[in-house]
Amino acid sequence: MKTIGKLFGVGVGPGDPELLTMKAVRVIKAADVIFTAASTKNTYSLAVEIASPYISPDVPVNTLSFPMTKDIDTAETAWTENARVIAETLKQGRNAVFLTLGDPTTYSTFGYILKKMKYIMPEADIETIPGITSFHAASARLNRILVEGEESLLITSGAFGGDRIRNVNGVENVAIVKAYKNIQDINQALKDTGLYKRSVAVTKCGRDNEEIISDIGELENRAPDYWTLILASR
Repeated sequence: MKTIGKLFGVGVGPGDPELLTMKAVRVIKAADVIFTAASTKNTYSLAVEIASPYISPDVPVNTLSFPMTKDIDTAETAWTENARVIAETLKQGRNAVFLTLGDPTTYSTFGYILKKMKYIMPEADIETIPGITSFHAASARLNRILVEGEESLLITSGAFGGDRIRNVNGVENVAIVKAYKNIQDINQALKDTGLYKRSVAVTKCGRDNEEIISDIGELENRAPDYWTLILASR
């Protein structure tokens, strides 16, 4: 009976290749096939760029299209098709690595693959290797404590504005990822909840063009940048 391959979901961190864990590097170097997500508009993958120092030139790198759409049926179809491609690779006895930015369990395309693989190929051996998130990297970059003592921490997407911030009473610390849309409403929500004065934004954390923005009001006058996060606290 032919042995099936193993799937590794590997977090490559926010941008600095030196922030990959030793285990992530070892698994990437040993992979038979590399998979990663890309938009339907092009095949560029930041995750592959970050991990490139550790990818053997002989290993095939396959980009899988993940449409940026609110149509759940379209998205579900793409997730299923991508999972089937990976499943076929495992059936050939090859070990596959799916590279994802940050951590595979936090706002990650690997999450969609993981759920589909459990349904399509329940016998598959899957291992998730954690990575450093953008908000952990940003707090370290700023030498700023993210949360301590008995405080609480809200991690939320900023894609739909500030309502989630307003709806959580008493939270002392907030990490807002995808803070590239509705920035005026996000800023107002931070003001409404007393979190604005101790807020800072970081764009492209860990990359060569990283930028720290101490006055987040400046974001309202800039072109939206998808790789923007905000840390705020009381």
